[in-house]
Amino acid sequence: MIKTLLHVFRNTPKGREVLLQSLYFCKLTGVSIVIYIPEHPKFLMYFDNDAVQVDLDKTYLADPATAKQHAEDLAEKAGVFPKFIKPKNFTASTLPDIPVHFDFMCCPRIIASLSAKISPGHIGPKVRRIINTATFPVLMPVPQFKEWKSLVVFFGGSGIDVKELKLALSLKRATGFPLYIFTQAEKTPKDYFEDVLAKSGLDGEIKKNVKKWYFFSKGKFKHNLYNIPHDALCILGAYDKEFVKDLIWGSTVELVQKTLPNTLLIAGPHYIIPPG
Repeated sequence: MIKTLLHVFRNTPKGREVLLQSLYFCKLTGVSIVIYIPEHPKFLMYFDNDAVQVDLDKTYLADPATAKQHAEDLAEKAGVFPKFIKPKNFTASTLPDIPVHFDFMCCPRIIASLSAKISPGHIGPKVRRIINTATFPVLMPVPQFKEWKSLVVFFGGSGIDVKELKLALSLKRATGFPLYIFTQAEKTPKDYFEDVLAKSGLDGEIKKNVKKWYFFSKGKFKHNLYNIPHDALCILGAYDKEFVKDLIWGSTVELVQKTLPNTLLIAGPHYIIPPG
């Protein structure tokens, strides 16, 4: 089965940069892109465990007459063949229901209205809700299109970290790019993390496919992030406590996305590894 990525297109120069990143991701991984061009200022996503209403920034409705052509032109130049969706179901006359059965979704760090009230460098609450609720990972691009040529997976030894490792390995197989692991261990010995890998049956694959393990038992997390390659797609997991609470400080995900100039792929607590 061909995997798909959902992209909500904003017909502006900034939206162009985000779509370019989605197209680049799809071309490298063999994922098909599904583009939604909004005709209403909000939409609803019905997940199994929650419903998320997204009140879009008004720029998502800019120049609707040229939106589809602009998206098609960008996709053609990238060598990707897009599919466009129009909502069939509406919860209200101006509140379309968007399908959620995708394998990935692209979200800039702020997708909703009232973005001016969100401090620079932080993830908007609607994007947090999507990450926390979705069964798919969320691609969070940097503001200006930038190619990535390697993969870095953040590994802390938890259950979701094992799932994101499997996700990273699948992307490594699809792209052929070098894969790195990053661990901020604090006082936990490396043996503990190696044991987690062995119990999950990933130790062999890790030895075969990982180019380097950045393992830090000293130094501050934010300082050690300097070692992340600038041209890496960073893959990390988000826990309930990091996204349910409206935190500005203290979230690993927030710190990573604030510190690194890299595109992120974030798997939330309900992420389900697709078959195959």
